[in-house]
Amino acid sequence: MQSWSDTALPTIPGAGPPLRLYDTADRQVRPVTPGATATMYVCGITPYDATHLGHAATYLTFDLVNRALRDAGHDVHYVQNVTDVDDPLFERAERDGVDWRDLGTREIELFREDMSALRIVPPREYVGAIESVDEVVEFVQKLLASGAAYIVDDAEFPDVYFRADATDQFGYESGYDRATMERLFAERGGDPDRPGKRDTIDALLWRAERPGEPSWPAPFGAGRPGWHIECSAIALNRIGPEFDIQGGGSDLIYPHHEYSAAHAESLIAGRRFARHYVHAGLIGLDGEKMSKSKGNLVLVSTLRRGGVDPAAIRLGLLAGHYRQDRMWTDAVLDQAKARLDRWRRATALPSGPDAADTIARLRQHLSDDLDTPKALDALDNWSRQALDYGGPDPEAPTAIAAATDALLGVKL
Repeated sequence: MQSWSDTALPTIPGAGPPLRLYDTADRQVRPVTPGATATMYVCGITPYDATHLGHAATYLTFDLVNRALRDAGHDVHYVQNVTDVDDPLFERAERDGVDWRDLGTREIELFREDMSALRIVPPREYVGAIESVDEVVEFVQKLLASGAAYIVDDAEFPDVYFRADATDQFGYESGYDRATMERLFAERGGDPDRPGKRDTIDALLWRAERPGEPSWPAPFGAGRPGWHIECSAIALNRIGPEFDIQGGGSDLIYPHHEYSAAHAESLIAGRRFARHYVHAGLIGLDGEKMSKSKGNLVLVSTLRRGGVDPAAIRLGLLAGHYRQDRMWTDAVLDQAKARLDRWRRATALPSGPDAADTIARLRQHLSDDLDTPKALDALDNWSRQALDYGGPDPEAPTAIAAATDALLGVKL
C-alpha cells in the first residue's frame, strides 16, 4: 500500500540526546536503546471514517519519536498498518449504501492527505491487512501446530482462537487484573460469549467465512484475519522480534497490544514482542470524551477546510503532554494560533537572541519523554525576548525556525 508524500526535515547542527520514553509494561520512563536503525511499529486506522483529532494526536506523538530518533543520529524503520478489512468498515459501508472497498479507499486517501498536511513523516512501510492475509494464514498455522490456538467446535463457523494462557507472561504489557481484562475485552471488540471458546477472553485469530463477508482460502478453512494477529504478522515480518517501539493510543493497551504481543511471543520463545510499549492519551471535546457514537468528533479535514493552519492543529495538540487524556476546545485552538503567529513574527526578524541554548533545551525536553509543554515554553521564551528586545545574532531566527520544523514539525 502506498504511503503519503515524504516530509523533508531541515538539518540542524549537532545531535540530540538519547531518547527516554515511558514504557507501559514497565510503568516507568526509561531509555530507548536502538542500534544504528531504530525500529517502530504503530497501529494504523480502520478506514471507515475521516481522521479525527484523536488519530492526529496519536500519529503526532510517534512523529515526534521518529524525529527525535533521527535527530539523535538513528535511521528509523517505521512500519504502520491499515486495517482495511474489519467489521466497522462493513457496518459503515452497509449503512451508507456503498461498497466497503470503495469506502476504505476513500478514507485511506483522506487520511494520507491529512497526514501530509500535518507534516507527519510517513512510515517506510505502510501495509494493509488485505495484502498481509497470506502472512496471517502462515502465522495461524504455526499457532495451531504449537497448541497456542484452537478451532472452536462449530460445524457452521469453525473460527480459530488464541489461548490467553499460551504464554506464561500474558498480561505483563497492560498490567490489568482479570476483572479489568474481562470488562475491556467485551467493550473493545472481543466476543466473551462466543460458544465453544475455552476461555471468555481467548482472542479471535481467524473468522471463518460468513455469508456476505469477504474471505480468503486457508488450510484451516476460508475466512479472514482477526484484528490482533494482523499487527503481529506485519510487525514480525517487516522488522522482526524485539523491535524498539510498539505504539498507539492508550485504548489499544488492552486487548489489542496485549494480544498482538502474546501472539508473537508464543512463537518466539517468550522474548518480548517490543522493547518499549508507548501509548498516547485520548482527546476529548469541551469536557466530554470524543467518540463516533457521541457525534462529537473534530475532524482534521473539517478544520483544514475551515481555513485552520495545520501547524496550529499540531501546536494545539502539542500543548498537552502526549500521555495525558486532554480536551480540545476553542480556547486551545485560539492559543495555538496566537503562539504560531508569535513564533512566525519572531523568526521573521532580521536578527534575534542567541539560539544555541534554546535549541539545546528544546532537544533536552523532547528527549525526556516528549515533554512538549516545556519545549513550547522554551520557544515561547525565545520568541518573547526576540520580539520585545531583539538580539544581535542575524542567524538565530533561521536556526530557531529550522529546529522548530525538524523537531516539532511546525513550519514557521
